[in-house]
Amino acid sequence: MTYDSIRRVLIVDDEAVVRSGISRALQSRGLEPVAVAAAEEALQMLAREHFDLALLDIRIPDMDGVELLKRIRTAHPELPAIMITGYPTIDTAVHAMKLGALDYLVKPFRLDDLDAALKKIVWPPEGDQGHAEALGEKGLRIDSKDSLIIGQSRPMKKIFEKILRVAPTDSTVLITGESGTGKELVAQAIHAKSLRKDQEFVAVDCSSLVETLLESELFGHVKGSFTGAIQTKHGLFELANHGTFFFDEVSNLSLKIQAKLLRVIQEREFMKVGDQKKTRLDIRILSASNRNLAESVAAGTFREDLFYRLSVVPLRLPPLRERTDDIPLLIHHFLEKYCRKLKRALPEVSSEAMEILQEYGWPGNVRELEHTIERVLILEDTPVIRARDLPAFISQRQGEFQMFSEEPFTLEELEKKYIAFVLRLTRGKRIKAAEILGINRKTLGLKIKKYGLE
Repeated sequence: MTYDSIRRVLIVDDEAVVRSGISRALQSRGLEPVAVAAAEEALQMLAREHFDLALLDIRIPDMDGVELLKRIRTAHPELPAIMITGYPTIDTAVHAMKLGALDYLVKPFRLDDLDAALKKIVWPPEGDQGHAEALGEKGLRIDSKDSLIIGQSRPMKKIFEKILRVAPTDSTVLITGESGTGKELVAQAIHAKSLRKDQEFVAVDCSSLVETLLESELFGHVKGSFTGAIQTKHGLFELANHGTFFFDEVSNLSLKIQAKLLRVIQEREFMKVGDQKKTRLDIRILSASNRNLAESVAAGTFREDLFYRLSVVPLRLPPLRERTDDIPLLIHHFLEKYCRKLKRALPEVSSEAMEILQEYGWPGNVRELEHTIERVLILEDTPVIRARDLPAFISQRQGEFQMFSEEPFTLEELEKKYIAFVLRLTRGKRIKAAEILGINRKTLGLKIKKYGLE
């Protein structure tokens, strides 16, 4: 068994003999273990370094292991975790699994048990031909209609791995990422590769409806339940029964609707507005947000219990500036798509134009790139797309730092401009940006927050 998708493993256990034993077992499997005895030390380590997996003891002197898991899920939502305990209880196991732990090992465990737990994280699954066929030269095939999620970069391959791993399960998935990164497309891919693929995929944009309408849309209503309810209406939950329900921009739900959604997830039943009869529900729930829901929880605008229910499996989609290797592939895909629509020959892209397109920061992500390509094809009928054919705000290379202005900068404005430039230069990599700026990562984080550069 190989573990290509796992390299560094953080072990948190207060017993030296356990840390040593697990470390030796992991080393024999070609992995790099890092073992610590305390929760605070583990959190500090995670803030500084990258890990592919965490093995957490339930009983740690300075913090309960479940509380540590909760802290890790908030700060590092994509880090897989396996819990370890010498004192197993059903309640603790259930709580840990609800928080997103992938497995639960009871001391003393056999190496076979550890291998079985690691298999839940390893990619690709051995002998899984279906997964191999889903990944083509351009990216992930969603369905038989040639729908694709374009990408061959390392960040996107990790996303594809998680989609294919989580799709056959019924786990709730929280998809996060900036606007334009393709969150709904990922939700459609999860549904298309699930056991519910022949059932309905129902999506609702939580930001597009007011609360009173949203409640009726979700749950339906009975005739006469409120003014204007002239007939009984089936809600979206009922229409999605046995299929997949997708909440887009779930952070926009009011606390009242959040409470009702939590009950639906827990009880798998709901009532129409104005009705006393409960309807059983068999759906899979996916959700997406361009906001940091952990911060919304801290601000009191999102329920903590609902957050953990929705984010059993978190998927963070990288912004386009973190996957610039995919830009040429995306450009070619969009050129083909719109040339077919416009019934025109496929143009080439000059090396200079391609360089500019790869250097641009793309705040609107893939959606902005697609619209840019469509715009160029409509406005410029040329066999070769050159730098001069690109929109001015892109071709002016805004990634280059300019200190000159007709109006003088304040020192604070200059600092903000330069930090933004360095972040674009490093494609959002804060550690590298902090090194260039000559400050530590924590200070950089505070300045990013101060200037609204997140």
